[in-house]
Amino acid sequence: MSIDIISFRLGDQIYCVDIMAVREIRGWAPCTSMPHSPPHVLGVINLRGTVIPVVDAAIRIGLQAAEPTERSAIIVIDQGATLFGLLVESVSDMIRIRKSDLQPVPDVLPEEQKALAKAIVALEKQMICFLDPEPLIGIHVDDIAA
Repeated sequence: MSIDIISFRLGDQIYCVDIMAVREIRGWAPCTSMPHSPPHVLGVINLRGTVIPVVDAAIRIGLQAAEPTERSAIIVIDQGATLFGLLVESVSDMIRIRKSDLQPVPDVLPEEQKALAKAIVALEKQMICFLDPEPLIGIHVDDIAA
């Protein structure tokens, strides 16, 4: 059995999410900041009439903040009742992987950080951290609108 993933770059690493969680990929657009939002929430954007929060994926996983460029992208994640954007440095590729390529996340991280990763994708020439989109937002969307 296989899974399709979207891979993207944050710093020197490649990360991915399941393509089934991705609604669309769009170019970088400045966000409107919201008062009292967590540091990883850059603000909100208007997605065809729907206001969605945008999360800096780098900050959320513990890296230095991303500096948006023309190669930056916002991956719009659809988690059912939750819709949000994920700022990434660049989108790399769509890859079809086998379930057997998924390895468990090593048990060396604190639970909060470990919850961000579903698995490690062990490919021949690289390893990719397979992120779980739901805990990436790290907020309740209703809290942003309040």
